[in-house]
Amino acid sequence: MAPSVLLLGLVLSSASALPPRISFLIDSIDRPLVHFSLPDVQNTNMLLLSDGVSTLYVGAQDTILSLDISQSDVIRLKKQVSWRPTAEEISKCGMKGKNSQVDCPNFVHVVQPINSTHLYACGSYAFSPHYAFIDVESFTLVDQGAAKGHCPFSPYERSSAITIDEELYTATTSNFLGNQPQISRYFSRGRRPDVSLDSPISLLSEPTFVSSSFDPEQQKIYFFFNEVGKEFRFTNELRTARVAQVCKDDVGGVRILQKKWTSFAKATLNCQKPKHPPFNVLQDMFTLQPPEGSESSETVFYGIFTSQWSTQTASAVCTFRLKDIRSVFSGAYKNINTLQLVTHPYLGKCGLANSSDSNLAEVRKNFLTSRSVNPVGQVVVSSEQKYSRVVVMRTQAANSQHYNVLFLLTETGFLHKMVLLDQGPWIIEEIQVFTQPQVVRSMVLSASKGVLYVGTSAGVTAVSVARCSTYQSCGQCLLARDPLCGWSRTTKVCTSPDAHHQDLVQNLESRSVEEDCQEENKPTEVTEVGVHLNEAVKLPCVKSSNRASLTWTFSQSRSLPENLFIHSADGSLRFLASSRTSGTYSCEAEEDGFREVVVSYNVRLFPNPRHLPRTEVSQSPEESFEDIETQEPTRSSDFIQELETKTIINRKQDSRSENTEVPGDHMTAEDLSTKNKSNKEGYEFSEHAGFIAKSYHSELVVVSFLLAACLCVLVLGFLHTWRQKKTDSRSVLLEASEFYSKTNASTEICSLSSPENAGPDQTVTQ
Repeated sequence: MAPSVLLLGLVLSSASALPPRISFLIDSIDRPLVHFSLPDVQNTNMLLLSDGVSTLYVGAQDTILSLDISQSDVIRLKKQVSWRPTAEEISKCGMKGKNSQVDCPNFVHVVQPINSTHLYACGSYAFSPHYAFIDVESFTLVDQGAAKGHCPFSPYERSSAITIDEELYTATTSNFLGNQPQISRYFSRGRRPDVSLDSPISLLSEPTFVSSSFDPEQQKIYFFFNEVGKEFRFTNELRTARVAQVCKDDVGGVRILQKKWTSFAKATLNCQKPKHPPFNVLQDMFTLQPPEGSESSETVFYGIFTSQWSTQTASAVCTFRLKDIRSVFSGAYKNINTLQLVTHPYLGKCGLANSSDSNLAEVRKNFLTSRSVNPVGQVVVSSEQKYSRVVVMRTQAANSQHYNVLFLLTETGFLHKMVLLDQGPWIIEEIQVFTQPQVVRSMVLSASKGVLYVGTSAGVTAVSVARCSTYQSCGQCLLARDPLCGWSRTTKVCTSPDAHHQDLVQNLESRSVEEDCQEENKPTEVTEVGVHLNEAVKLPCVKSSNRASLTWTFSQSRSLPENLFIHSADGSLRFLASSRTSGTYSCEAEEDGFREVVVSYNVRLFPNPRHLPRTEVSQSPEESFEDIETQEPTRSSDFIQELETKTIINRKQDSRSENTEVPGDHMTAEDLSTKNKSNKEGYEFSEHAGFIAKSYHSELVVVSFLLAACLCVLVLGFLHTWRQKKTDSRSVLLEASEFYSKTNASTEICSLSSPENAGPDQTVTQ
């Protein structure tokens, strides 16, 4: 088992899908979401769209909701019906060892239309499953009762159910412990009996049911699930993905298999690339109906798979055709005990009610197909995301070709929008739909409204399938490669393809969009930025795509030296304002060979108030410039320190950076060393040169030392004179006092030599 795990890890690392092109957080104004929740309602997981697509039914905890979704940008509560166990039933649930508050409410597992006027619902109901019929018009409970076998006892167990012609087909467990799996039909019409699996035979082994689908042409119901593969005897607990079939009109046998399925059979779903380990655990399955006018055999199933052995966050998307599933069930079978092939023509067929006992005995023993159902098309593998749910829509692009767009929900709360192109899968965008871990059991798509509804434990979230207005230019619209969006040459906007836009341009398969947008690019407006001398400036530039690379250009230089400019991780450019850094800056984005200017700035220095008359200083030139994010001039020392650190690192990595010189700028690597020392003593930024000036600290130390020596000599001279002329001490003291006063005056003048306090017109006296 260990070598398989290692091999799978190596495969995943080399088969990773590309990251999403654009990412939108949950609070993004460019990709708004519509949320609905009620403070007293939880676990709004089960979703059902009405036929008119104007109402969304929601099965929640102890309640069922009817929501108005006639408008795509708002969700309103229409009606609500309460459906909760009594206090006595909750008490009995607690006596069975369950938590009365957590496990014993009624968690709705199934919401299905049973006919044109009523809904069918089934819930765990305090670990005692109950069903209910709801009148759609009045939205009230009209009938309810025990529903053992209709849905699970446990609120945490997965199951599947589908209603066809007012009959209910379910795949679930039928006991309190959840260890008796069952596939059954209830509410059978006419004189047909309800049917179920043959219990004495182990037809299913620890299954986890995922979904179900109906084949109207062959009148078969398919159930998708996982189970332990008993045919793999070389290992224990090997999970495998299966698809099982039963016939809609199956009524069981006459003597053998009475009220039991005579059409039950199952096959293995194989999701793997050639010569690669398989993804053997099915997480979700979506049925994509064929285009209108096509045969039902063109139905396609999209499944999400994970690996039983992998410890990585990885998943795969595999596609299966209905025609291949039909072919497998029409082929040979094998005995699960002996693994011998059996080729009876009646195995897997419908209408065996009047078959002989010997034929039905063979049906009872041989229900596993000899062949597996293999995927078609691309097997999409993601080594960085674990998908949990999938919904697919088919759309027609401007080139009249049809594309399938997948919406994949990750366990971390992001919705990935993916299109399958000829050159491979392309993730158009990712949208964050929730931040906290949520239990998502269903997603439903309204293709006519263009809205995807996600049911979580906290509420319902509506996500539009496309928001073309997010792309502001022709290049960005075409680089998205979204079949739901195109560039209109008439209106100069990115919009959805329809009959009103005959001049729509799309680029889905080609990698070059330069020719398509050569005449559509608009000149970029230049933003005026006014800054003060020595001010730390930050020019923002936001990536239009996760796959784009940004490049800054400057009007005064062909390149931006790293010892003057800092390129931040968020794409912004930072530098200190001076005459050498004033000019026009442009930020360009390059993606797939296409380049366009994202933003442009014209950085200009404010006039220095010290060189202007007093009447001009009072004017405020800042009002003529746009307020671009800058930092206070007092923070320029922090910027210089960061710039020095970055330069020293670059010097260690590349010795040639010491000789980097910008035209007109004479700062060398030696200047940086002097500048690093002077940073601790104080900086003075030249108004005209734009570099660090020399500090006077060392000169001040020398002058102070000389002054102290002079004072000492004077004191010694005074004492010597006082001893020799004791008689005229008063006059001597007077002379010393006058002399000392002059000395203090000299000291006071010398203290003005500090360059920080000296004005532009003052002379420093040493």
